[in-house]
Amino acid sequence: MTKIGIVLGSTRPGRIGDQVAQWVHERAARREDAEFTVIDLRDHPLPHLEDPPGFSGQYDDPRTRAFAAVVASCDGFVFVTPEYNHSLPGVLKNALDHVYVEWNTKAAGFVSYGGVGGARAVEQLRLVCGALQLADVTPQVTLPLATEFDLGTVFAPGEHQFAALDTLLGHVVAWSAALAPLRAGGAEAAVRGRLDAVVEALRAKDLEALRRIYAPDVVSFDVEPPLQHVGTDAKLKNWAKVFTIFEKVDYELRGLTITASGDLAVGHGFGRVSGTLKNGVVTDGMWVRATFVFRKTGDGWVIVHDQASVPFDVASGRGVADLEP
Repeated sequence: MTKIGIVLGSTRPGRIGDQVAQWVHERAARREDAEFTVIDLRDHPLPHLEDPPGFSGQYDDPRTRAFAAVVASCDGFVFVTPEYNHSLPGVLKNALDHVYVEWNTKAAGFVSYGGVGGARAVEQLRLVCGALQLADVTPQVTLPLATEFDLGTVFAPGEHQFAALDTLLGHVVAWSAALAPLRAGGAEAAVRGRLDAVVEALRAKDLEALRRIYAPDVVSFDVEPPLQHVGTDAKLKNWAKVFTIFEKVDYELRGLTITASGDLAVGHGFGRVSGTLKNGVVTDGMWVRATFVFRKTGDGWVIVHDQASVPFDVASGRGVADLEP
């Protein structure tokens, strides 16, 4: 189901934005075409751009990784924002700037509040969303302090605001669903890039580069016993063994097909390890059936499961290792 994040963009003490975000969430929860979750920036105390730009989807700071994972899990967003000095809050701009690919090809709508309803903050947010490849919808909810808040502090929206919010939510959900094919295409490209990184790391015999591509809890069904290898260290032991046997390693993938949905992706094809052994013998290796399962996290797409297998001859019970794709 489509998942929409309601981003509460103020962390100021005494804020009234939490009342607005709660109103949006309660109204949205009545819908059956999407699920909604509140993303309160107080729960994500991000540093001030200490990470490198997030174009790769990989982040050094654990706070950024945690925030990226939350953003990545959503298909669209409703930003609840005040207007500070004709603009959006700095904490919201900082959060928007901290990650990049996690925002891409998703929908965005705006619920704003302030002296003139927060309209000028939304004007600037629309420009930022364009740079982040967020598709901002036209309908918006504007909440002036003088008319929608008792004494400027207690939120009491007029009846017309409910219809405006319903319209906004409908557009965000519809656009989020419509953009799903683009997100899947972007995910496929990202996963292919990660598999390219696996090939490069194998050719370089770089175990630390491989470690960054596997999830800590990866479960691997490899061609070597035991039946499964659990955890990154167990998986890397297999590759370390390959590196001790080969002077020069090559790895090839053929017929790779990738299917992505949400934060999961599956790839399957044929893989082959080949190269020059320590004794100087050149070997073409054998082709195996290769399957990869990826999960999108704050560290980008990581392998949570892989499997390598060969067919076996039923009569003899032996594996068949001389087949080619």
